[in-house]
Amino acid sequence: MISSRQRKILNWIVEEYVRTAEPVGSKSLADLPDFGYSSATIRNDMVILEELGLIVKTHSSSGRVPSEAGYKIYVQDIIERKEYSTSFPMIDEIFDQELISREQAIKESMALVTEITNYASLVLGGAAYRSKIKRLQFVKLNDNLGVLLMVTDQGYVDSKKIIIPDAIHAKDLDKVIGILNELLYDCPISQIDTILREKLQEYNLDDRIEYYDELVGILVSAFTKMAQDKYFLSGQTNILKQPEFQSVDKIRLLLNAIEKQEILHVVDVNNIGITVKIGQDNELKAMEDCTVISVSYENEMGERGAIAVIGPKRMEYQKVIPLLDYISKNLRKL
Repeated sequence: MISSRQRKILNWIVEEYVRTAEPVGSKSLADLPDFGYSSATIRNDMVILEELGLIVKTHSSSGRVPSEAGYKIYVQDIIERKEYSTSFPMIDEIFDQELISREQAIKESMALVTEITNYASLVLGGAAYRSKIKRLQFVKLNDNLGVLLMVTDQGYVDSKKIIIPDAIHAKDLDKVIGILNELLYDCPISQIDTILREKLQEYNLDDRIEYYDELVGILVSAFTKMAQDKYFLSGQTNILKQPEFQSVDKIRLLLNAIEKQEILHVVDVNNIGITVKIGQDNELKAMEDCTVISVSYENEMGERGAIAVIGPKRMEYQKVIPLLDYISKNLRKL
């Protein structure tokens, strides 16, 4: 248990580190206007905070930076105080538009969040995104146009119109659809792209089907688009601009996690209220220096989705948490 003074010092260390990206020393805190504590008092309390594992000493400086445990106490204070702004006029403008759909309001809001915070934002669609494929079917509309249907274990049916070139025969199309039915049965929608890239080559269809590359390319593109329609990610390059991600290895890991859509799995659509996952809470090596702040919502069909902001652990929590909370409250009004 830490004292109210030590908690205040911890909070100031977090905010100074967020602002400057530099380790924080006792003198820099003592020099802050209206802080009210001497350098010696701050130094003594910093020793206690370090012993408790809430701040850590860096190798390059005598200053301290928050640990993941320290960030969690800071975030807990923000959520418990609920000292949020009562209004965000720019968000109000989006939700006050006549006839705006829930999906469009969410996308516009999160694009604005990306602009305001300079972090990445993510919209994860309802439960359909996490559902599994049970059956695929192609319905021919005319000689060159058809609809690809995808039925999931939740009973949802998704569709995508595709154009079939003249050179591709119906029997070849039926053969590939049959193989995809086998290959993608019980496959989560979120893993369509990965499964197709990893497994399709094992069938050696290119020797048996004319225009194989073109046909498979059309179908893979359609499936990928179906999966992408379930989420909206923007501002991902913002993360790479942060000082924490100047290492080539860290950049490669994070870009790979984005490409494979692994970052989508750290967002929990089932939690109620604000969820904050810091560093190792994300259970993904590529995101051990990241924080994910999310809040779930429910659409008109009862499917649960989530909106999230992804940034460094050194995130402006005081800005992001109220923003997401305000957007979630507006979503409940729609």
